[in-house]
Amino acid sequence: MPFIRSTRSARPLDPAVEAVPAGMRTAGAFSWRFLVVLAALAVVVAFVVLLQDIVVPFCIGLLLCALLAPMSAFLQRHRWPKWLAVLSCFLAVAVVIAVLALVVTAQIRYDLPSLERRLHHTADSLQSLLNTEPFGITSSQVDKWISQGTDFIEKHASSILSGFQAAGLGVVHALEGLFIVVFTTLFVLIDGKRIWAWVVRLFPRRARARIDVAGNAGWKTLTSFIRVQLVVAVTDALGIVIGALALQLPLAIPIGVVVFLGAFVPVVGAIVGGTVAVVIALVFSGWVPALVMLGIVVVVQQLESHVLHPFLTGSAVKVHPLGVVLGVTAGTTIAGVVGAFFAVPFIATVNAMVTAAAAWKPDGTGPDGAGSVGAGSVGAGPDGAVLPGGASSDSAAGAADHGGVQS
Repeated sequence: MPFIRSTRSARPLDPAVEAVPAGMRTAGAFSWRFLVVLAALAVVVAFVVLLQDIVVPFCIGLLLCALLAPMSAFLQRHRWPKWLAVLSCFLAVAVVIAVLALVVTAQIRYDLPSLERRLHHTADSLQSLLNTEPFGITSSQVDKWISQGTDFIEKHASSILSGFQAAGLGVVHALEGLFIVVFTTLFVLIDGKRIWAWVVRLFPRRARARIDVAGNAGWKTLTSFIRVQLVVAVTDALGIVIGALALQLPLAIPIGVVVFLGAFVPVVGAIVGGTVAVVIALVFSGWVPALVMLGIVVVVQQLESHVLHPFLTGSAVKVHPLGVVLGVTAGTTIAGVVGAFFAVPFIATVNAMVTAAAAWKPDGTGPDGAGSVGAGSVGAGPDGAVLPGGASSDSAAGAADHGGVQS
């Protein structure tokens, strides 16, 4: 068949538009779209800040669920009833927290007499240092400053009382947040598949299969990240505790707990936890133990950075170290400690979701031609209509079970 060239001519551009260079038109089109995206993100951030008392506990519950979901799935694969598997996970967490609290309390009570003597000795040494040149601070000056501080407290008693009232309100919010964390973890572990299916149905039908794949990839990345951080946190804490016990430092177990919790905030948490260990060694044992403790902290951090993370993470969490540092910094700037805690799991999860969504193809294959998990699985809406994936069902709930939150 002979090729016939179309005689339809392109629509002429407006003269005012033609006067603008093509590169400038492209840059303008990109710029206003970029500004719209930024505005949408700003609205989302403002919404999150407005509802932070709900959003933060909900996110903590998701992280806890990502940690407990493999354990619950393991128990269910071994014929445990779902309710018993979920209850066992909660009991395991409660037992671990109770044991840690008991051990920390016991060591503080055991070391308290020694701590009092060492604190008294350290205070005397500090006062002697301040009395010498170039400080020249006498005890009478210290007493004068204490008296001034007492007067300040008496004059601002009302402000201090309001601060205590705000602290009491914060305790109430903390209890509310704990309630949300428990129920979020409970219901996601029990009914996570149906919850994810409902979320998928909120999107247009043509986008449901892609959203399903993206959610599956994001959940896998989040669970991998939490497991890796748990192993790293336990290893860091054990290394620091063993070093503190070898140096006969007081509060070795509380130091290990601080290091364990700090390890869940990459980069920043390790620095803070190590600093606490070194400062306690300096205050209670002197310069030499402090330097040895610093060496132990550096060795543990190098082991984490060059052995544990490359070996455990592999290709599960693909976030460049520069992205980690910038993400933690940005999270700290935006939301303080909470932002630093959630920055890296958020970046890793979003990166995995975007990558999986971009690689998904309507024929159910990824970039390498292999079938994508969940591709085409969300094939029908509530009315049973067939979607681009080719699958049909009376509901998207069963189809969405291949991705997202799994119990």
